[in-house]
Amino acid sequence: MYLCTRKNDTTLMEKQKVIISERLEQVLHQEIAACQADRLFVLTDDTTHCLCLPVVKGFKSIEGAQEITISSGDTNKTLESVCHVWSELQRLGATRHSLLINLGGGMVTDLGAFAASTFKRGISIINIPTTLLSMVDASVGGKTGFNFGGLKNEIGVFRNADCVILDTTFLNTLDEENILSGYAEMLKHGLISSEEHWAELMNFSIERPDLKELGMLVAKSVQVKERIVTEDPTEKGIRKALNLGHTVGHAFESLALQRNPVLHGYAVAWGLVCELYLSVIKTGFPVDKMRQMTHFIFDHYGRMPITCDDYPTLLELMAHDKKNIGNDINFTLLGGIGDIRINQTATKKEIEESLDFYREG
Repeated sequence: MYLCTRKNDTTLMEKQKVIISERLEQVLHQEIAACQADRLFVLTDDTTHCLCLPVVKGFKSIEGAQEITISSGDTNKTLESVCHVWSELQRLGATRHSLLINLGGGMVTDLGAFAASTFKRGISIINIPTTLLSMVDASVGGKTGFNFGGLKNEIGVFRNADCVILDTTFLNTLDEENILSGYAEMLKHGLISSEEHWAELMNFSIERPDLKELGMLVAKSVQVKERIVTEDPTEKGIRKALNLGHTVGHAFESLALQRNPVLHGYAVAWGLVCELYLSVIKTGFPVDKMRQMTHFIFDHYGRMPITCDDYPTLLELMAHDKKNIGNDINFTLLGGIGDIRINQTATKKEIEESLDFYREG
C-alpha cells in the first residue's frame, strides 16, 4: 500500500512515500536502489540493535552497511546523541550522497532524520519504524528533532524521509507498554477523524491484540495523519489537529523526564483526559464520550501521580510549548468526534480544573 505526500505549498518539503508492506526485504531493496547512495548507514539504538537489526541483517541490499548505535530511551534524545551520529557519519566517510536508514522507534527516527537532514546539508533518509508509536506517529509527517533544555522536541526541522517503510513484523518485538504507547496516538487519530474509526479502536482487544487486525488499524491511522499532513505540511493550520492531547501531554512528559520518564503515548493519553475535559467546558464535546474515553485511559494507562504543587511547573511547561501564539497557551480541542477546533485557549483556572479532573475524575 502506497501513501504519498507531495509538494503543496512554498516550503522545501519534498515528496514522501509511505509503504505499508509485508515484503520488507523486497521493498527495502527497491528503495535503497532508488536513492542511488554511495555509502549506506543504519542507525539503531541499544534495543533495536538487539531485537530488530537481526530481522534485516541478512538482506543483500544492506551488505556492507555501517551501523551506528545510540543509547535507547527518550532521556538520550539529546544533542549529545545527535553529535555522536554526526561524528560517526564523518568518521565512516559519509558524503552528501550517502543514505541513513533509521531502524527504531520514534526516538531513533526523529533524531536520526534530524542528524541526516543537517549532515552536509542533508543526506538521504529511509525510516523503518519498529514500534507502534513510531509507525502511526513519529516516522510520518516530516517532523525531526531532539529534546533540549528540559523540553520535548525543542530543536528540529521539517524534513520528510525519502521513504517510510511500515512492516508490522516488528510489532512482535514489543511489550504491552509499548503497544499501549502507540495505541494512544491511534486513539487520538480516531477522535479527530470519525465516530466509526473511534468506535473500532475502542472495541479492539488491546489486551490480547490480533496483530493482523492491528495492522489494518495502523493503516487507517496512518491515512488519517497523511491526509492532514498533505493538506498542511508545516503546521500552519489543520495539522494542529494532530496536537490533540499534546499540549498537556508534553508537559506531563517533560515533568516525568525530571523524575521517572514515561513513554510518550502514556503522556499523550493523560493529556487527552485533560484536553477532552477542556473540550467539554469550552467547545461542547459530549460528556458521555469524554467519560467513556477517560475510563478507557485510566483502565489501561493508569495515572501519573501529581499534586496541586505540580500545577505551576506544568503550566510553565505548557507556556513553553512550540504551538503557542503570543502569551496564550494553545490547544486543539473538539466539538465532537471529528469536529476539530484548532487555536483554542484556556484560562489558568480552566487548565487547573482539567488537572483536578485528571487527578480525581
